[in-house]
Amino acid sequence: MAASGTTRVVLGEDHALLREGLATLLRGADDIELIGVAEDLPSLEALIADHDPDVVVTDIRMPPTGTDEGIALAGRLRAEHPAMGVVVLSQHDDPAYALALLEHGSEGRAYLLKERISQVGELLAAVREVAAGGSVIDPKVVEGLVSANRRAPASELDRLTPREREVLAEMATGKSNAAIASTLVLSERAVEKHTNSIFSKLGLTEEPDLNRRVKAVLVHLAA
Repeated sequence: MAASGTTRVVLGEDHALLREGLATLLRGADDIELIGVAEDLPSLEALIADHDPDVVVTDIRMPPTGTDEGIALAGRLRAEHPAMGVVVLSQHDDPAYALALLEHGSEGRAYLLKERISQVGELLAAVREVAAGGSVIDPKVVEGLVSANRRAPASELDRLTPREREVLAEMATGKSNAAIASTLVLSERAVEKHTNSIFSKLGLTEEPDLNRRVKAVLVHLAA
């Protein structure tokens, strides 16, 4: 993040109207500086090389191929600029895309559905979170992961209580124990107990870093 406390952002989006809307939204935040806008992958890569932003906001699909440019770019940036945050915007709630984004770590990564960007705070909150090294996964994607596992035979999720499933779904969106407690109207101590029970039942080692826990949960849910 810039020394002034302002998060420097570049935006990649091929759809003209959405691109302008996103740019206007980002420019309207006092703590965010939009330093470049691109409509295709080569232009976005040039902006990144020239300006070394704190966060890249990118569509998942852009020219030239319109496939998974945003996911591939996030993977390259993990190796080349590990401190640079990436917010991927998508029309698809397929959990496979989110898991591909998090394959090499969830720190500084966010996956948001475009349908929710109209809720002004969602995108700005994600930019701030990834700039700080955190992660954000759209709740609808998490719901898809949980639903898929409920349909699967002999899922290990069957060992969880209904309350533990609720805690797991909230945890997988990147929420802290305090935030989960607030959402589910529980004490933080109760959430901690549920969390410990979840990881014990799923055979996962609980890490002190929340972002690693998020990835572990998502990977497990998609198995």
